Amino acid sequence: MYSNIIWEKKDGVGYITLNRPNVLNAISLELLREIEQVLQESATDDGVQAVVITGTGRAFSAGADMKVFSEVIKAPLRVKHWLDTWHGIMNYIETQPKPTIARVNGLALAGGLELMLVCDLAVADEEARLGDQHAVFGVIAGGGGSQRLPRLLGARRAKELLYTGSWISGKEAERIGLVNRAVPAAQLDAAVKELTDRLKERSAVATSTVKSLVNFGLQADLLTGLEMEKWATMTHNQTYDAQEGFRAFMEKRKPRFTGR
Repeated sequence: MYSNIIWEKKDGVGYITLNRPNVLNAISLELLREIEQVLQESATDDGVQAVVITGTGRAFSAGADMKVFSEVIKAPLRVKHWLDTWHGIMNYIETQPKPTIARVNGLALAGGLELMLVCDLAVADEEARLGDQHAVFGVIAGGGGSQRLPRLLGARRAKELLYTGSWISGKEAERIGLVNRAVPAAQLDAAVKELTDRLKERSAVATSTVKSLVNFGLQADLLTGLEMEKWATMTHNQTYDAQEGFRAFMEKRKPRFTGR
């Protein structure tokens, strides 16, 4: 069904595997469109409570498909179309309601790093190599890296990575907060499963609401963000899951969430 990805559902988790190993899972617009289609379908699928994005072979993704983009850059209008499409899909990946986890194996460079940045959480192989390579070739991050990286790491660390094009290990990425956790390669699947298992125990509607609050709050001043939180809390408290949570707390039992 898909030419550039593998899509699987297992035990309440969806798995998107970038499947272009011969080009280190280079990102094309077709690949992004397939990810978008899968996420649009899973957004309303109660059988999917979280989505894991990873890559087959030696890389999460080594970046944009430069064989294609090197032709695109010859025509400014084609560049605009490429960037509009790329940003639109990346924005959707970031804001769609299901929590996403980047399972970072091997290389996550340039556009691959930008794909990782739009995921909610990230777990990496300790020996993975992450970085923004644009500076090495005299170009700049065009897929959101210059904006999302400083918001995640702060300006100084982000500028160092963006200015130098240096690679860092998964272990160093964990230390500076670029990924949530770094583990030996043999433990990567277990670490991802531990995280998805915890997410599945939580209320899907609560997770989705918190995701929206964090994402939109980062674009607003503090007082606006606090107002958003107050209104969201009033609305969320009327959901079944919130009411069930209150009941479970009072009755000293584990809540039984429905995602509603």
